[in-house]
Amino acid sequence: MRTALTIAGSDSGGGAGIQADLKSFAAIGVHGTSVVTCVTAQNTRSVDSIFPLPQTEVRAQLRAVLRDFDVRGAKAGMLYSADIVRAVANELAGTKFPVVVDPVMVATVGASLERGDFAAALARHLLPRAALVTPNRYEAGRLSRLRVRTLADARIAAKAIAKLGPAAVLVKGGHFKGELVDLLYRDGEFTEYHGYRHPADLHGSGCTLAASIAGYLASGLDLVPAVERARQRVALGFLTGYRPGKGVGVINSHATVDRYEVLRAVQDGAEAAARAIPLDWVPEVGINLGYALPAAASPEDVCALEGRIIRVRDRLQATGNAAFGASRHVARIILTAMRFDPRFRSAINLKYKEKNLSRLKKIGFAVGTFERGMQPEGTSTMEWGTEHAIRRLGRVPDVIADRGDVGKEAMVRILGTEPRDVMRKVRRVVRG
Repeated sequence: MRTALTIAGSDSGGGAGIQADLKSFAAIGVHGTSVVTCVTAQNTRSVDSIFPLPQTEVRAQLRAVLRDFDVRGAKAGMLYSADIVRAVANELAGTKFPVVVDPVMVATVGASLERGDFAAALARHLLPRAALVTPNRYEAGRLSRLRVRTLADARIAAKAIAKLGPAAVLVKGGHFKGELVDLLYRDGEFTEYHGYRHPADLHGSGCTLAASIAGYLASGLDLVPAVERARQRVALGFLTGYRPGKGVGVINSHATVDRYEVLRAVQDGAEAAARAIPLDWVPEVGINLGYALPAAASPEDVCALEGRIIRVRDRLQATGNAAFGASRHVARIILTAMRFDPRFRSAINLKYKEKNLSRLKKIGFAVGTFERGMQPEGTSTMEWGTEHAIRRLGRVPDVIADRGDVGKEAMVRILGTEPRDVMRKVRRVVRG
């Protein structure tokens, strides 16, 4: 069991701070230790008071933890004052584990969570010790002393913040307009992470992200996979968020996924498809069915058949086991659809026939199409084609039709929320 550490404020409402951090550590599977910097009286509607602990007590907590536990990763969140920043930085001097700094300055409900020259002290004393700093748009502007309104501004700000000493900078995209893009700056290079923008902010999302990264670092992951896994956890937390009070909603920082449930659904769905689909709907390459984990971020998060559903004499048969990462073809379709609507987590491919296309529209399905001849060079057909069909239609369609090209078989892909939903649509399609 690896150990992670959170250094942050206590949220009496349980949605952020120490409480969210420890729930995140537990969900990841690491032991959580904590150093409380401030006690807040807050709920989902307001922050009523903030009581910063004396820096001697913050030091005592840190010394107690570091004296006994083999900490492998830490998150520093609400530090509030320059005095607490200096106390934390001094106690961390000489330690070697990675520290993720979440420069908390403003609560979701709008209350200030800093005092005096906090930002200057953070930049001077703690950022040089950070493996990663995770500012939002507002915090990136404060730390870089630049105006940050666009993604281009974020790139400039990330470089400026990197000069303060952290090994990497992740500018979170939640407060920018337009498509959700998180921007990672590391070793002089940028990586963009695109995601689905949920319609409302949830209390505790920044804490959950930073704590999850620290937890994954403590478990032994390198920084980039830790960031990617943590972003997936936050996306899952948004999907399963809830409203425990009368104010803003709270991210589900302790959410976990059931991989077996997804795997079983693919296996059952494939068997149902073999029974329900007529032989004349089977493409030459066979049929595959995919189903993604909630908040899936890579093909390894998508379960499909290792084989195919193929014709064996006068019937169909599902071959191969259901496995994660088994089909990048169907995974690219699902992952692209989920960027626009995270509910669409499953897809199946069937043979394309021109007469079937008109039939699909007659029975009320939303149908999207793409032409391979329009595809830009250097792009993936399934990613580009799926996105093109979605943007043309203005929503994720029930069916995406592809007329194929030279050496490329024509196909229709039916999308749904889960394999059972996909099979309901398939039965309507093949019945005509």
